[in-house]
Amino acid sequence: MMQTATFYQPPLATKQTVQMGDGARASVAHLLAGAFSTPCSTAAHAFVQTVPPLSRFQLALDVLMPMLDAHVELPQRILVSYILYSLYAPHPIAINPFKSVLYATFLRERDAAVRVAHAGAVSENEQLVWVLWKILKGDGSDIGPFSPNTLARSPLPPKLRAANLALEDEASVQKHADPTIKNSLDASRDVEMSAERDQEMEIYSRAATLLLAARERVLSLSEQRLTSPSFITSADLPSILATNPALGHPIVVALLTNETEIGPEPYLDVLKRLPPVLSSFDLIGRLLRDTTTVTDLTTGGRTTVADLIRTEVLGWFIHECVMWLDRAEQDEREGNISDDRFAKGVQNLCRFYNSLIKLSIADPASDADSAEMAHFTLRNSRFEEANALYRVLAMGKF
Repeated sequence: MMQTATFYQPPLATKQTVQMGDGARASVAHLLAGAFSTPCSTAAHAFVQTVPPLSRFQLALDVLMPMLDAHVELPQRILVSYILYSLYAPHPIAINPFKSVLYATFLRERDAAVRVAHAGAVSENEQLVWVLWKILKGDGSDIGPFSPNTLARSPLPPKLRAANLALEDEASVQKHADPTIKNSLDASRDVEMSAERDQEMEIYSRAATLLLAARERVLSLSEQRLTSPSFITSADLPSILATNPALGHPIVVALLTNETEIGPEPYLDVLKRLPPVLSSFDLIGRLLRDTTTVTDLTTGGRTTVADLIRTEVLGWFIHECVMWLDRAEQDEREGNISDDRFAKGVQNLCRFYNSLIKLSIADPASDADSAEMAHFTLRNSRFEEANALYRVLAMGKF
């Protein structure tokens, strides 16, 4: 009897494979769309848990690999690069079946970034080039703790820009590159990097990795010695100061004394808005006693860090602390917080201001210096420290 297509049923194994493949593809697409704010290593682990072992290579080949060249968001391309690396991470990168694709993407994106740099701009894919460089050097594990968003938004120092990144085995394939690109790259670096250059780039790369880590965890003493202020931007500074307060004073002094085009203003703005916690008061107190010379923002001459902080930061810092504590008190009254941040903040701010008076940095007789704190301490006189400071300020008027 003739069997028509309507009644034909494909083999059970074939149906299961198709259904499993479609389900896995949908799961991977969902994973890639929502994993930008999670660590790359966590997203890679989720990929391994989602896709069956026998389907991982084919799915990576069909879904992940095309995204390296697709017009998708930068964090997604960074995440895809890391997942392709992590699938074979226990083994050297040299035997990773996706190494050639990662390498070709690195060369293409680096060459494009170099063209943009020669035009006087900065390519939006500089961070992708750096991530691929780390992976191809065998240091892909350094990328794992950071989210794709963090990696995509972190500015790179000039020495880690695309034009300065090269790989050891690049000389063997350089002859296949576009001659115009080869000439442009030769203008910024030598194809054959010396041992000293390799070591220098390794130090810079390690320092940049530690900088990313310093925003999320406490660095060990040995790691703190390897960090370099030249890698820090004003966007990095608040989280570094909160997580690694021991680094605060030397890093801020180095940033303020470093002669750059942007000047110290962005870092001073960060200091003005530090929260009223002990580490903030300790940092500002140290800076107010620092005699290191720095450029005066008003005259362009030379002054000290202490004078710069006193004139440009201290008043704003006190004002922002008062505003922060007023908001904390309001949140406490509304039941939004249940800790003692408001009480501790009032006590710490009053002790800090009292020390400023004792050091003759703040003048209790000056309304410009003490009017705001006088009102603040009067409102919060139920706290012993605020009551004591109010009496000092009141006595200073006579």
